[in-house]
Parts: sequence; structure tokens; C-alpha cells
Amino acid sequence: MKKKHHFTCIVCPVGCQIVLKEEDGRIVEVIGAECKLGEEYARKEFINPERVLTTTVRVEGGVLPVLPVRTEKPISKKLIKDCMKKLAEVIVKAPIRCGEIVYANILDTGVDIIASRDLLAKEGKL
Repeated sequence: MKKKHHFTCIVCPVGCQIVLKEEDGRIVEVIGAECKLGEEYARKEFINPERVLTTTVRVEGGVLPVLPVRTEKPISKKLIKDCMKKLAEVIVKAPIRCGEIVYANILDTGVDIIASRDLLAKEGKL
């Protein structure tokens, strides 16, 4: 059975409206992309969409109670919920530098969770 899937490309500011046609889970046509990057984006979104996860983790001894963190690169959307559960258990000790690894190789993806900002310890030290 043929199906159409609609995507708005987010690779560049043009925002192409892309239609991906599939039959029995197989991509048969991609139309509407003004460049190869848009076509690749639609194919990837159909096969295995990925996102950068941004959230917070708890902090011990910091000037703030939580630290913003993110994945260093996109991970499969299917893993977002499990990553959030894992990160809900994490407590980091201040001070922390932006870019510092907070959780290495989350869910064996090869992707690290990193701090998105510097966070001082209560004593004002970094």
C-alpha cells in the first residue's frame, strides 16, 4: 500500500515542504526538496529520526539546584524516554564546566551527555 509522509525540512532556512512516498516500508520517491540535503533529511526522518536531547540534571553543592545538559550529538528519537529516565537518577557535584561530560555513553549509544553551562560551587569556585 502506498503512503505519503509530509516533512518540513529544517536543514536550512528555506524550509522545503517535502513529500516522501513509501510502499510497504520502502521509499519510492522524495519530492519537494530543493537540494540533496533536504532529500537526505526526509529519508533520515522516515527511517530513524534523531534529536538532540536537552534537559537538566540535579546538582549537589552548586549555586543552582539543576544543570542544563544535552547530548553531544543527536540520538534516535526512540531512545529519548529511556535517556530521560536514566538522567533523572543523575546527581552531579559542582563546580562544573560547560562541555564537561556528565554521563558518558548514554544507553551504549556512543553519545555523551555534556553540561550546557558553567556552574559554580556554593563557595563561588569554578
